[in-house]
Amino acid sequence: MIDKSFYDILLESYYEGGRCDMLYEKSSQMNVAGFVIKPNAPEIYTLYNDIKKKFERRNIKVLLVEHSAKMISVLGGVTFDELCIKSDFLVSLGGDGTLLSLVRKSYGYHKPVMGINAGTLGFLADVRISEVDKFLDDLLIGRYRIDNRMMIDAYIQTANGRKKFYAFNDVVITRPSISHMVKIDASIDGEWFNTYRGDGLIISTPTGATAYNLAAGGPLVYPLAKAFVMTPIAAHSLTQRPLVLPSNFTIDFSSPKDRVIVMVDGQDDYQMKAGEVLVVNSAEIGARLLHKKERNYFSVLREKLHWGEKE
Repeated sequence: MIDKSFYDILLESYYEGGRCDMLYEKSSQMNVAGFVIKPNAPEIYTLYNDIKKKFERRNIKVLLVEHSAKMISVLGGVTFDELCIKSDFLVSLGGDGTLLSLVRKSYGYHKPVMGINAGTLGFLADVRISEVDKFLDDLLIGRYRIDNRMMIDAYIQTANGRKKFYAFNDVVITRPSISHMVKIDASIDGEWFNTYRGDGLIISTPTGATAYNLAAGGPLVYPLAKAFVMTPIAAHSLTQRPLVLPSNFTIDFSSPKDRVIVMVDGQDDYQMKAGEVLVVNSAEIGARLLHKKERNYFSVLREKLHWGEKE
């Protein structure tokens, strides 16, 4: 028999009251929603229009970022800064990639982000189209949850200054071509601890543990944990294994002889020359994801990873 306290943890009721940065809250400021739509998908216009009407029927004003408005040929789009400033919460209409981009670009505004899944996977954008009505009804009576997810605050130190960026899923150091492996020196709080040789290295947040990290053989980590996951990509040595580190460490990476590519959430990339240093920290403020109150991380894993299915 499963111990009741363990069962409560699986149901996540154990974390009510804000434990592990999971917040149940009713806000009086859920009156304006700022939408960003999946790029290069003009066919999504009808879906957006239908969802917009659902919001407006509940007296929630809808703003649309200008590049999305241009894509679907509607008037009245606003700049991204205006969207973030005027909205009480942000809405990603697309897949996980759309939500990743929105979270990263809106960093600093500290607005909750809701993901409506018009994509395929839906690890992060977890409100299905068929669930929008119920979610909005629950939202207006305070029946929702906001997860505070760790983000990465990083920069590349160059001879001319710093290239600074944020990541929600991961930062990946990889080779610029397929013809050779890379050599990456890693230090923790200024002290060298390892040299990685192979195709590259993934530095992941707990949220990103289900992305490239998982495909490369890295571990799953509960998304509200505070930790870095470092996973080698096709390591030259079998002794190089994934490593989980506390989020209060500062981790430095450099490639002493080779140029490498630094990928951010699989969407942005930076060139890092030999001798330059990538510095990775946990961001001071995390991402705020707006979820259904009953969302259960372990149920999501079972659904998306097909756990427990019969052969």
